[in-house]
Amino acid sequence: MVTSSTTAGDWRQFRGNLANSVATGETVPTELSGGSVAWKVQLPGRGVSSPIAVGEQIYLTASSGYSQDRLHIISFDSSTGETQWERQFQATGRTGCHDKMCVATPTPASDGERVFAFYSSNDLICTDLAGNLLWYRGLGEEFPNASNSIGMASSLLVIDGTVIAQVESDAEAFAVGIDAETGETKWKIERPRKANWSSPTLLPGTNDEPTLALLQSSKGLTAVDPETGDTLWEFDNGASTISSSSVIDGTVFIPSHGLTTVKPTADGKSIEEGWNASNLSPSTSSPVVLDGMAFVVNSSGALSAGDAETGKRLWQLRLKGKFSGTPLASNGHLFFFNEEGKAFVVKPSKDKGEIVSELDLGETILSSPAAADDALYIRSDGHLWKFAKPF
Repeated sequence: MVTSSTTAGDWRQFRGNLANSVATGETVPTELSGGSVAWKVQLPGRGVSSPIAVGEQIYLTASSGYSQDRLHIISFDSSTGETQWERQFQATGRTGCHDKMCVATPTPASDGERVFAFYSSNDLICTDLAGNLLWYRGLGEEFPNASNSIGMASSLLVIDGTVIAQVESDAEAFAVGIDAETGETKWKIERPRKANWSSPTLLPGTNDEPTLALLQSSKGLTAVDPETGDTLWEFDNGASTISSSSVIDGTVFIPSHGLTTVKPTADGKSIEEGWNASNLSPSTSSPVVLDGMAFVVNSSGALSAGDAETGKRLWQLRLKGKFSGTPLASNGHLFFFNEEGKAFVVKPSKDKGEIVSELDLGETILSSPAAADDALYIRSDGHLWKFAKPF
């Protein structure tokens, strides 16, 4: 079990319910055009966070004001795009960010009953699905040294009643597990003191083994029990501080010295290393695994495909522009949005990758797409877009 009462069609956290960017069971439209835009709504302020979907609602965060100290949580009707409610709060922590980022960079999360919004100011806000405030943690006020001049970007992870946040900087670094219902701290562990913008991911449990949270840093990857914060195993050969790991079928794909795979042993207390491919090196976007292939995008916009079993590079495809967001995998296709707002739909095979659709949205896009109920959602700096097959 990963989150409470998971519903088909939901997309409850950064990179989806399993935090691996794979939209299992969805049939997202592969022909992106003006005719596939179901709706487009204007957003307040700025935001790099990605949308999440719970039931018939799409939730998104934004930040506004001269110092970006106004924190927004907005709920949209997934069918019409109509705003259902909006809450605004005052940031309690540091709001300084690099010009490319903003305070609303981390993606919110949900357990199906509540929405958890996190910001670069390290404010963590919990509301119910109707927008009523349930609890508020000003982690930036509680731990004022845990910040940096560029801004914080790590998104939340929710596992079985625990909200997990990584708050890591050169001065102070920790991960915290917070009770989803009460907002109280279950555990807090020290982390390597170095600026880190990667997000936690999860390793689904098997048989009697619990689902684990995977915390990434420049030192490597640590698997912790989400209930207690206890460490189960560690990979200590270094990892990216920007792109995050992905898990498919029990194998962990780590952005480390290119791309490295590990798999837990049968007792769940150690790992076995698989392969390392230095020529499969992700940049800002996290790796995505689909149909036995691992995909990474480098800093020049080149998409590389590798065999997920061996790490052998199969092919490269040149995409246009630079990419900050992680692509989404659905119904045998990959969906990319570059920083200039150009969308690419790629049909991959073992032999090649083929661009089957392109669309220019004409707005800056730094976030990652989401999928729910056979629709694709993406936020630009000014709008939230829904793509769906015309009825």
